Amino acid sequence: MEQCKKWDKRFMELAETVAGWSSCFQQNRHVGAVIVRDKRVMATGYNGAPAGIQSCEEKGECLRRKLNIPSGTQHELCFAVHAEQNAIVQASKYGININGATLYCTHQPCVICAKLIINAGITRVVYKEGYPDEFSLQLFAEANVLVEKYAENEK
Repeated sequence: MEQCKKWDKRFMELAETVAGWSSCFQQNRHVGAVIVRDKRVMATGYNGAPAGIQSCEEKGECLRRKLNIPSGTQHELCFAVHAEQNAIVQASKYGININGATLYCTHQPCVICAKLIINAGITRVVYKEGYPDEFSLQLFAEANVLVEKYAENEK
């Protein structure tokens, strides 16, 4: 078990590094995701605008903040693609099998990401920070996806 926690720490640190690549507005969440299978990184993702679309950082404002949209709601009213979505898309784009993989994420996935994670065949999710979306946790439980909150003080 201690060996598993050591790998969890490594991959969570990598997810935090990837989060630093986010192109979301400065005051917003910068989220990173890493998909791992057999202790190998399969794909990474961070939250940011789709290819060819100006990010909020480049635009100088966040659409969600401008419209006063509460966190955890109306995900479609945002220029960014979530980190988990980008990681899954990256794996798909390059033909990488992520069935049975673990997803490490700096934040708990939202319900939209949870549905994609479930359908991608990811069987374990490790996240660091919470997110106001209890429905995603309900879906994970029903789909038998193991969800663990990462505790930084573990080895």
